[in-house]
Amino acid sequence: MNRRNVLRAPVVVGAAATLAGVTGVAAAAEPRTAARPAGPLRVHVVMYEGVEELDFAAPYEVFCAARFFTDREVDVRYVTAGAPGTVRAAYGTRVAVDGTWDPRAADILLVPGGGYARPDAPGVRAEIRRGVLPRKLGAAPRPGLTVAGVCTGTMLLAAAGLTANRPCTTHHKARPDLEKQGGLLKNARVVDDGDLVTAGGITSGLDLALWLVRRELGADTATGVEAMLEYEARGTVWTPSPVPRR
Repeated sequence: MNRRNVLRAPVVVGAAATLAGVTGVAAAAEPRTAARPAGPLRVHVVMYEGVEELDFAAPYEVFCAARFFTDREVDVRYVTAGAPGTVRAAYGTRVAVDGTWDPRAADILLVPGGGYARPDAPGVRAEIRRGVLPRKLGAAPRPGLTVAGVCTGTMLLAAAGLTANRPCTTHHKARPDLEKQGGLLKNARVVDDGDLVTAGGITSGLDLALWLVRRELGADTATGVEAMLEYEARGTVWTPSPVPRR
């Protein structure tokens, strides 16, 4: 067990103890659901030069923390559309990216934003001009894959043609551009349209990831992560139909 996990262990135990009564009530009040997939939940976070630190770090933290509250394996990794190496994020953080681009090996492909307000700097706009990442994103969708965009990461999905005539959202300053490109803008923190999930705002990566944890791993897992991080998911989650009870 590494130092990070050692430091977290007491928090996990405390959160689990706190939630024990809540879990019992939920089990009594709600019907049992079908058995969840036996395989791991595979989350690939897409990295590129100029990516916003909070956009990728917050979801990464949430999905990694979910491991403490579920029996299902959760595999989280950074991937890049280019060659593996070091990516320099918006505020200078350098991140080693060893993951190979392979959406066929992912259940969730999460695209952070970054740099959209700085057109001449590395980031979303630069990636759109280069065209490589949008082309690869456009070819990624397949049955069983959820593509998720955090903040202006949605604009990369728009450039890939994935948001046209689809409910979606992004950072408030990029919303006019998203609508011009055919997105059906929804005024919600997180917009879940099945295999396309988007979130608006730099800190919305927390809320998007918590929602996907709830959707894929169950409400108890999501609540456990919230207790551990001392953060409660905020804002409205838009869905095309009522969320099934768990």
